[in-house]
Amino acid sequence: MPEPVEAVDMRAALLRMRRATGLPVAFGGLLTGSGQLRIAELSGTATPALRGLAVSAGNGLGGKSIALSRPCAVTDYRSSLHISHEYDTAVGAEGLHAVLAVPVVVRRKVRGVLYGAVRERLSFGDRTYNAAVEAARDVEQSLVLRDEVQQCLAAAREPVAEPGAWEQVREAHSELRALAPRIADPELRGELLAVCARLAGGGGGAGPGRPVALAPREVDVLAWVATGATNAATGARLRLKPETVKGYLRSAMRKLGTHTRLEAVVAARRAGLLP
Repeated sequence: MPEPVEAVDMRAALLRMRRATGLPVAFGGLLTGSGQLRIAELSGTATPALRGLAVSAGNGLGGKSIALSRPCAVTDYRSSLHISHEYDTAVGAEGLHAVLAVPVVVRRKVRGVLYGAVRERLSFGDRTYNAAVEAARDVEQSLVLRDEVQQCLAAAREPVAEPGAWEQVREAHSELRALAPRIADPELRGELLAVCARLAGGGGGAGPGRPVALAPREVDVLAWVATGATNAATGARLRLKPETVKGYLRSAMRKLGTHTRLEAVVAARRAGLLP
């Protein structure tokens, strides 16, 4: 069974944090449905003592970081007077002293925590803080993207109540195609593209016509052009330069045998490529 993409993202972020900070140990996890942080990923640890640890808001260093929604650190975990000590046994088993906790915050809500630690007493400098925050932002961006995909998929599955609603369907189709290249999880990306195909096949066009083979990016560009977006706006949504958008559009028009943007959109709908 494929590994959850969140685990892959978290592990990659911990490795980046260790490389950028020089900290020998990193660990972290995401909040569960019950609101507890579950430490699921370990990097550089010598024992499994921290794995599976459930951290509640306000408890320990990570719990403090969750409650305050900001980075927190201690120079010596077990002797610190600024945190509670519910997790001293696990921290002590790993031999950790100085520990840094950085929250993963998405839309003002803490979704996880990344920890960095060393087996000696010391104070962390700005460089270490900044690198740890950047690693947390990597996870934040991944979660934001995944949330957007799930929202778009949910919207795309909604039944179309009236003809005028097809404009919303077409916009959802464009959003989904724009997100697809950024999805690392092949299973989720496949589901997303399958929904795109269903939307295109069930849209308000004239139905499939002659087969036309367009590159995925050509379809992406046409999908946004179909919503009335300019080349600049299309480029912003697809993370492409306006000149690149023009190139894809010209190529798509040539393959479709059309001469204008509108003709290209109509031909793509007739070919079943757009809703």
